[in-house]
Amino acid sequence: MIRFLAVLSLLLTFVPIVDAKTISLEDGAVTFEAPDEFDAVPDEILAAKYPASRAPRYVIGNEDAGTTIACDLKGKAFPDEQIEEVRAYLTGTFERVIPGAEWIDNKVIDHAGKKWIYFELTSNAVDTDIHNIMLFTGYRGQTLMFNFNSTRQQFERYEDELRRSMASIKFR
Repeated sequence: MIRFLAVLSLLLTFVPIVDAKTISLEDGAVTFEAPDEFDAVPDEILAAKYPASRAPRYVIGNEDAGTTIACDLKGKAFPDEQIEEVRAYLTGTFERVIPGAEWIDNKVIDHAGKKWIYFELTSNAVDTDIHNIMLFTGYRGQTLMFNFNSTRQQFERYEDELRRSMASIKFR
């Protein structure tokens, strides 16, 4: 499992195309709807938000990047029959490495014809508290991850839009 996380942390090429409100990834094979006001997050904000050059390949957000949607393909896919084992392992890892993690939900869900690990939690960042909704699934031999992330101050304003974006994820 340690190897799985090491591989999961490697960033691979992931080319997004943004068309109006619909975000299209992997040459249109994965799509989702994003809030109209969200744009690509500038590199200097990504460097501050994701230390050690571990930023996801694609991050969009509101003007101050206090609320973002990040997605990436990383490492190897995990087989559906191991999803509960992977979920339990990631749960323990997140509890050790995320300061102040408080679980809201932690389960496996079915969405868009795939099984996903679904994590929803709050945590403490250096300058603010964060609300995260994270999804992980196998896709084309890799792990597709989404992180719907917001400061606690902004979460109430964006919660419905983030959940609509999450619900809109589709595969061609």
